[in-house]
Amino acid sequence: MAQDTHVLDAMDAGIADDRRFAASGHAEIDVSTDPELAALAKAIANPTRIKILRILLSRDWTVCGEIVDELPLAQSTVSQHLKVLKQEGFIRGDVDGPKPGYCVNPATIQRLKTLVGGL
Repeated sequence: MAQDTHVLDAMDAGIADDRRFAASGHAEIDVSTDPELAALAKAIANPTRIKILRILLSRDWTVCGEIVDELPLAQSTVSQHLKVLKQEGFIRGDVDGPKPGYCVNPATIQRLKTLVGGL
């Protein structure tokens, strides 16, 4: 419980710092996109997911098996990583046909760049 109090105190101090920064004549900090940035960052906070994105960025369209061939992981593990990336919009997937294929969603990559640039 005491640890939770320290976390809250640190958060309050951060908010106070933000207010002091804004009051000093600097631009006000927009925290409204913080949850979106955190969700996107969490989705790529795994080296395997970054590797998958790099693989997909180097191609127009890729089936899961081709991604598996480039990673030292089981197909089921790669599928779980693809699921996370797809849920956050980093990749698009098409399950029509016998083999699902994937490609990068450039809009989400650009959105992440914009959000990080706003830090």
